[in-house]
Amino acid sequence: MKAVHGQQQTSVEDPPERSAKPDRLFDREDEWEALMAFAGDPHPGVGLGVVMGRPRQGKTLLMESVAQATGGFYFCGQQATEAESLRRVGEEYACYRRVAQPSHWRDWKECLDTLLALGDTRPLPVVIDSFPDLVAASPALPSVIHGALRHRDRAPLKNRARLLLGGETAPVMTRLFASSSPLRALAALKLDIQPLDFRAAAQLWGIDDPRLAFLVYTVVGGTPAYRHDYVGDDVPVDSDDFDAWVCRTVLNPCTPLFHEARHLLDEETGPWDRGACHSVLAALARGCTTHGEIATFLGQQLTDASRALSLLRDHGLLQSQTDGLQPGITRHHIADPLLAFEHAVARPRRAALEQSDAETVWEDARTDFNTRVAGPRFAQVCRDWAARFADWATPGSDHGTASYGSLSDPSAAAGLDAEVVVRQGDDHMRGPLLSVGLARWHTGMDIHHLQHLRRVLDALGSREDLSRARPALYGASGFSPDLHAANARGEVMLVDLERLYRGAQGVLRK
Repeated sequence: MKAVHGQQQTSVEDPPERSAKPDRLFDREDEWEALMAFAGDPHPGVGLGVVMGRPRQGKTLLMESVAQATGGFYFCGQQATEAESLRRVGEEYACYRRVAQPSHWRDWKECLDTLLALGDTRPLPVVIDSFPDLVAASPALPSVIHGALRHRDRAPLKNRARLLLGGETAPVMTRLFASSSPLRALAALKLDIQPLDFRAAAQLWGIDDPRLAFLVYTVVGGTPAYRHDYVGDDVPVDSDDFDAWVCRTVLNPCTPLFHEARHLLDEETGPWDRGACHSVLAALARGCTTHGEIATFLGQQLTDASRALSLLRDHGLLQSQTDGLQPGITRHHIADPLLAFEHAVARPRRAALEQSDAETVWEDARTDFNTRVAGPRFAQVCRDWAARFADWATPGSDHGTASYGSLSDPSAAAGLDAEVVVRQGDDHMRGPLLSVGLARWHTGMDIHHLQHLRRVLDALGSREDLSRARPALYGASGFSPDLHAANARGEVMLVDLERLYRGAQGVLRK
């Protein structure tokens, strides 16, 4: 991250010229509107806003653009002593005010009082980015901010500074703005900048072919920075070019994307539990989804594995979800597709990549890619679609959840699993069951898959209301004629890649 340095900024006396979202900001319309509304709020009194998110999601670009569009002040912290940070912000302030002599503040209180005074004449954002880096050197800074905001909330309420604090989704930001935090109580705005969903990612990369869009998403996910900065604007031409694209980007040591997954983990977790975190991610990439399975893979006790799991979860690298059919089971999966690709494909073959060409390594890795990366990611995309885009024709079901579900069945060697269990409402177990589904990336689906879902529903019949529950099959490699006939009779919903990416939102009625 960088501070706005050497760029022309509008001074505090100048009115903002325009507020249109810059073209370089892809998507993020809702976030932009929320930030612009906060920055221009005319009501008296200092406002506090928080912008959080994983690295490379565009937080800095978003906040820089808001500051530039409104004539606000922007400063980006970095790892440094308190004295150096105060000196840097003083230099930025002098540049902003177009004065020759930098300000020299003794402490953060003096600094904040001066910065917040910029809002004495009109609503004006004061942006402090990479906030956790400043807190690391100045642990009292949150208390200083709290005191400054409370002091300026007292009459006369003329000041309209809008203090925006930005930082990555890490324990520092989570702790500072938890529900019980004094700063959280004062925050009028809290934005969590998430990666783009699979549909928006396809638009970002300019890919119209759903299969190719999914394959690229499986490697790089919805992180905006990877589209331009990390692959040099290299986009696969078509599905036939995908293999070559993998070899010349994520498996090419000359590109930043090749090193990004390791840098991302090091950046997020620090040096203390790095090895354990890599091993947990390797376990997840091999299909270990429960706490016990991961501990067994690591050769550790449950308590020992918990620390790495918690660390990855706190940094947004791991997502945990209650099993959709058994509430006593929690399942984990890797949140970032690039980390999943790294630990299933690239990391086990680092030595081979140094000794052989990428094409040979990728040919050897294709089976692992399909089973350990594309398959699980396709199931997650299907869950995302079911929760966000599908219409289940059920009153009040605008908001739903989708998760993996499993049942024990002594007569079935592999149990009764369903990759897409959809429930109405926010709770994975208490909401009415709307659908159970199977997701298959590399395998065509036939009537046996529908029969499997019927067995799952039969097993649930004694303990759940199934009046709204419908079977659904999600497939990327086609459906048999029998399934198409069952779909025509309303017995099953079939969802292919076309429907996932741009088809009409499907409704399955009873």
